[in-house]
Amino acid sequence: MTELLIRGGYLYPADAGASVVPNGSVLVSGGRITAVGPAAEVQAPEGVRVVDATGKMILPGFVNAHWHDLFAMRLPFRGTLRPPHDRDDQPAFMALGGNLQAISTAFDSFTDKIGQLTVDEADAIARYSMWTQLRTGVTTLGDVGSFNRPESLAGAAKFLGMRASVSTWASDAVCAPGETRFRRTRDADGVLQGIEGLLRHVAADTSGLLRARPTSVYGVNMTDELGAGFAELVAKYDVPFATHVGALRNEYEVSRAYYGATPVRRFADLGLLSPRFMAVHTAFVDEDEGKLLVDNNVHVSFSPAKYGHAGESTLTETRAIPEFRRAGLDVSLSTDGAALPVGGMVEAMKVTYQVVNEMYADPTEVLPTDALAMATRIAAKGLEWHDIGSLEVGKQADVVLVGIDDWRYLLNPRPLEGFLALGGSADVDTVIVAGNVLVEGGRATGFDERELEANYLEALGSFSVRALGVDPEVVAARTRRPAGRGGTGT
Repeated sequence: MTELLIRGGYLYPADAGASVVPNGSVLVSGGRITAVGPAAEVQAPEGVRVVDATGKMILPGFVNAHWHDLFAMRLPFRGTLRPPHDRDDQPAFMALGGNLQAISTAFDSFTDKIGQLTVDEADAIARYSMWTQLRTGVTTLGDVGSFNRPESLAGAAKFLGMRASVSTWASDAVCAPGETRFRRTRDADGVLQGIEGLLRHVAADTSGLLRARPTSVYGVNMTDELGAGFAELVAKYDVPFATHVGALRNEYEVSRAYYGATPVRRFADLGLLSPRFMAVHTAFVDEDEGKLLVDNNVHVSFSPAKYGHAGESTLTETRAIPEFRRAGLDVSLSTDGAALPVGGMVEAMKVTYQVVNEMYADPTEVLPTDALAMATRIAAKGLEWHDIGSLEVGKQADVVLVGIDDWRYLLNPRPLEGFLALGGSADVDTVIVAGNVLVEGGRATGFDERELEANYLEALGSFSVRALGVDPEVVAARTRRPAGRGGTGT
C-alpha cells in the first residue's frame, strides 16, 4: 500500500469532538492513518507521495449503510421506458402511505428474477452500480438486499477497491391482494442457507474489503420462521442485522392483519431487537414500539434524499426519526436504491441539514458537522465496522476530497456549511480507500469508465430481453450510447 501525505486541506475528521482543522494534513502508511492534524505538525518522511489538498475539504469516506443495487431493473422499474413528459405520472406503490400488498408481491417476485441473471451480467451490473457510489464519495456500502447476485456484489467491491457489507434478497412470504393472511412462497431454511453460505464465504476472504450480514428485505415478506433463523445467525456469526420496519404509514395495519402483530413488535418477539439491529426508514411506530426501539438501543438509518421521489413521507409526517435522535439513538444517513440514480450521500446530508432544521425552526438541530457524522462515523458504527468512518490515528485511510475554491465558498469560514447549501455529489474530486487513490480529478484511476459503462449496458440489455421480456429493438434504442460520450461520471 502506498504511503501518502494528504496535505493542506480544510480538514473535517468527523471524530466525536467534531474537530475542524482549517489547514490540516493526514499521513497514511500501510493503509492506515498514522498522523492527522494541523499541516505544520504532520511531518512525512522523504519519498512519500503527496496529495495536494489545497483548496479542498478533507473528509472521511462516506459510509452508505443502507443501499440496494437495482440497476438491473433500469428499463421497466420506473426507469428508462417512461415517456419523456411527466404530466401523466401517477403515484407509485411507495406513495400515499404505501400499497403494502403490491410492494410485498413485487419484492417477493425479485428472488426468481435474480436467479435469471447470468454471472457475467450480474458482475457487469454490480460493477457499474457500485462505481456510481464510489464516484460520489462512498467508500463503504451496506447492502440490504439487492436485485443482483451477492457474490457479484462482493466481486465488484474487490474489483473497484471499495468496501462492502453484502447480503441476500431474503423473502419467503407475500401479503397478496385480496387475502387476509400471509402466504408462504419458499422454504425459510433455503433462504437461511443462502445467507449462511454468504457469511461463510465472506469470512474466508482476506482482502479486508468485505463483510456480510443477514437482512430482511421487508417484514411483510418474512415469516416468523425466517425471522427466528435470522436471530440465530446473528448470534452464531456475531454480525449485525438490518431490515425495513415501520417505513410506510399503511405497514402497521397490514402487518397486524396478515401476521397478527405490528412491525416492531414482531422483530422484538423474534429476539432481533438489540444495538445490532439497524432499523431502516422507521417512522411509523406507536408509542410502545418507539419505546422498544429506544430501550433496545437500535440503530436507525434513513434516506431523506430519496423520499420525495418515491412519494414517501418518512422524515416529515411523524418526526419519529429526528425524535429518535433526540432520545439518544444512533441515527445515520443512507441513499436507499432505485432503478435510476437517487440522491447520493452528499444529497442526504443536504436534505437532513436543511429539512430537519426547518421542521424544528432551529438551525442548530442538525449542524453541518452532525450531518457529516451521520454519513460517516455513525453509519460505520451501524455496520459495526469500527476502524472506518473518521479520520483518526489507527483508522483505515478512507478519504474524500471536495474542491472548495470557487464562488460558492468565497468569504465563508465554514466550507462544509457552504457545501451543504450549494454542493452536490458531482463535486467529489478524489476518493481514497485504505490509502489507495481510486478516484482523482473526478475520474477512475484503475480502469476505463467507458468500458465499464459499455459492459453494463450490454448486460442490462441482454437480461432485459431474456428475463424481463422487453422488446429487443426498444432495448437497443434506449441503451445506444451517443457518439463521443465520455466517461460515466455519475
